[in-house]
Parts: sequence; C-alpha cells; structure tokens
Amino acid sequence: MKKYLFLAFVFFIGSCKTVPLTGRKQLNLIPSNEIQSLSNDQYRQVMNESQLSNNTQWSNWVNEVGNDIKNGVEAYLRQEGQLELIEDYNWEFNLIKDDATVNAWAMPGGKVAFYTGIMPICASKEGVAVVMGHEVAHAIARHGNERMSQGLVQQLGGVALAVAVRDKPAETQALYMSAYGVASQVGVLLPFSRTHESEADHLGLIFMAMAGYDPHEAPKFWQRMESQSGGAQPPEFLSTHPSHTTRINNLNKWMPEAMKYYRPSAN
Repeated sequence: MKKYLFLAFVFFIGSCKTVPLTGRKQLNLIPSNEIQSLSNDQYRQVMNESQLSNNTQWSNWVNEVGNDIKNGVEAYLRQEGQLELIEDYNWEFNLIKDDATVNAWAMPGGKVAFYTGIMPICASKEGVAVVMGHEVAHAIARHGNERMSQGLVQQLGGVALAVAVRDKPAETQALYMSAYGVASQVGVLLPFSRTHESEADHLGLIFMAMAGYDPHEAPKFWQRMESQSGGAQPPEFLSTHPSHTTRINNLNKWMPEAMKYYRPSAN
C-alpha cells in the first residue's frame, strides 16, 4: 500500500505545473497533444454550428487586438525562455453573431471566440483588449487543462482522456465545453473556477499592457458590465466569476504591476 501511495504522490507532483507570472502551482494531467486534438475538434464544431458576424469594424477589432496581444505575449515568453508553452499554438480570433450572448472564450492552441453580445460593452479596441487579455490568459495559463484534469478525477473516476473520449464521449464533451467556458457549470469545480477567473484577470491586465493597451481601461470595462447587468448578479459563492466589485478592486490593486509592462503604442 505504501508503495502505491508513494507512486501516486510522485505522479501528482510530476503533473504539477507553474503558471507564468503568478507562480501558482496547478494540476495538469493531460498531455498537450491530446488536449490540442480535442480542442481542434470542438472548435471546428462550434464554428460550423455558428454564424460569423458581418460587422467589419467589430471583426477587425477582435482580429487586430488578438494579434497584438498574441505578439506581446510571445515576445515576453521568448524573453523568459518559456516560448515552448505556445510553440504548438495556431491562433484564431473569431466573432460569432449572437447578440444575446455576452461572452467570450478561449480554447487550447489559441482558439478564441467573441460573441457580438459583448461588443457594445467593449465599446472600443481598448475594451476588446480587456476581454482578449483575459481569454488569452486562460489559454496561456492552461486553465482548461487544469479544469479537465480536475473533472477527470472528480467526475469520471480519474480515467485517461483517451479512455474517457472512447467510453464516455458525451460526458467528456460536456466536461470539455464547461472547462473552457463554452458552457456554464454549477458544482464541485466552482472554487477552482473563481481562482482561474481572478488569475486570468491578473494576467490579462499584464498581457494587454504588454500589447500597448492602457490597463486602466480594465476597471472601466467592468464598470460598464456592472451597469449593463443592472447589478443583478448571483451571490459570489454561487458564481464561477468574482463579483464586479471584487474584480474592479483587484484590477486596481494589480494596476501598478501592470503599468511596469505598459508601453503606449499606436493602437
């Protein structure tokens, strides 16, 4: 028994990774090539079932800001000797026509989608940069892999991803879509999700600064979001996201750090 416990401990430690910039330890059990393959399949499915927006200005904002932040993050990771984190990324930035959905999400490999419902709240390229930085942060920090790892352990009995896809395809797809923010979930993963959201806010603030967008726009975006929602939010302990007030306070707390990376550009 002690031997098996020791091997399990070694496996757990070997599966722990460190999130760039924040240094938080995380559990990533799934090999990158497996999660990338599943990501590509799911992203193509979502794109095939969706209608892309024909709003040229908004689509250009999403693409331009996405590439600006991608370039800024790549430059930082290259400088830090961590470019291998995104060496297999094939970035895509799409705007889906859905005015009722105020959301955006990112999958592994840099697959990012915005919905038109969030664009009026973004209001400008700077507002798009707030959301884009947050979503790119989810991808860089491999939050989806961490959520999937937790889900495989807690919901599917700790089976390998390949086995889960083969034996429980529907459950695995639902777990994946939830892990990457394409669907919402209330349950055992909520505490982890709030951690991920706050970490993505933190990293996203820095990433938008690296790309030349003023991080002071981030609290303004969440103030607009709060006004749009009319303050109607579920209690924070029931939400996968921090409250608007918590987010704004945290962003202002992290602002001095983000400003160290800010170099105004012609954006």
